[in-house]
Amino acid sequence: MTHTLELLLDLAAPNGYLAWYPLKDIAERTGAELVVTPVFLGGMHKLTGNAPPMLRDADVKGKVPYAAREFQRFLDRHAMTKFRMHPALPFNSILVQRILVAAQDQAEMQALVDAFQPAVWERNIDCGDADAMRAVLEEGGFEADRLLAATQDPEVKQALIDNTESAVGRGAFGIPTVLVGDEMWFGKERLGQIEDYLSGGKP
Repeated sequence: MTHTLELLLDLAAPNGYLAWYPLKDIAERTGAELVVTPVFLGGMHKLTGNAPPMLRDADVKGKVPYAAREFQRFLDRHAMTKFRMHPALPFNSILVQRILVAAQDQAEMQALVDAFQPAVWERNIDCGDADAMRAVLEEGGFEADRLLAATQDPEVKQALIDNTESAVGRGAFGIPTVLVGDEMWFGKERLGQIEDYLSGGKP
């Protein structure tokens, strides 16, 4: 039986970058079908009352520095030497998320994720700048005119809203969230649990 490994993703989440590459490896090792569902993290936070960790935990003594240490450990363990924390974090990702929604199929969507992850989290482009978006699309050989025009399509806008509301309705509250059927895992720290589950272990 082939499992569907669904990743709820917003490119504004640094932990989404960290989880993306190991998760693709897990899908390959386990034979799972990786599916990306673009959501809008800002909308998810509004619907759930959640907030970025550096803001939510700012008044908890020691928690933010410890989270930064764990973050660096993950980078080191996976040899993610090109990652650079975005100076504008937290930033609005609605334009790039609509580009993902406008993809023709999963193959194009995941190719877009592969193009935008390094652009956002290694080169720190401005995700609200249409010219910056165009440059990434053209560099990757995508149909920039089609994808950028689609970001203003009411159906694309509504699809992103629907994806976000559906994700929250299924229990999601942040990024990265991974679902296999009704089983849900949140955070890059759960990748080992996901692989165990896909390999026949208990959730």
